Amino acid sequence: MPDFAELEQALKTRLADLTARAEGLEDDLRQPLDADWEEQAVDLADDEALAGVDEVLRQEIVQIRAALGRIANGTYGTCAVCGEDIDLGRLKARPIATRCIAHAA
Repeated sequence: MPDFAELEQALKTRLADLTARAEGLEDDLRQPLDADWEEQAVDLADDEALAGVDEVLRQEIVQIRAALGRIANGTYGTCAVCGEDIDLGRLKARPIATRCIAHAA
């Protein structure tokens, strides 16, 4: 089994960064609306955009946690379709990959 320590550390670092960003977005989304109607409209539009960004961050967090789980249980780097090893170059480029290049599409 290959040593994925470097990739594992990169995933943990990315997870910490994304978690902090998601928490910051949640704090922004919890702010009360301004009393001014025009400001409320701007705030609501901003909140909608922030909610979209938060959802993308949360999806990546889930994928990273799943990748860390695969590292822990020894299945990381194995294609979920064919069971062959995923090329290390692919894993370095996309550490959350669950499929080899042949089955990526």
